[in-house]
Amino acid sequence: MKNTPAGRYQVAAYIVGGLLVLLVFAMVMKYGFDNHDFMWVALVHGYFYIVYLILAFDLFRRSRWPMRRLAEMILAGLIPGMTFIVERRIARFAREVQPAQ
Repeated sequence: MKNTPAGRYQVAAYIVGGLLVLLVFAMVMKYGFDNHDFMWVALVHGYFYIVYLILAFDLFRRSRWPMRRLAEMILAGLIPGMTFIVERRIARFAREVQPAQ
């Protein structure tokens, strides 16, 4: 992955998506089995989600995409599994229109 806004967004999307899947597991452990050992994942996901939002906004701003695409990226970090789907779409859009650097 390149050191471009799209490349940085891709890395952040993979990290946030992975952490979100782990967060679902942590919630099942907490509420299903009364095991609080994995709750650190919530904090880590929260911090990475903030970085993800900044990188998504940077890519959106540089690419001059419609607001709908930014909303898509924001929601993707909140819905388990959606991050990976949206990341592929955003990567395709970024390849079609190279953002101004």
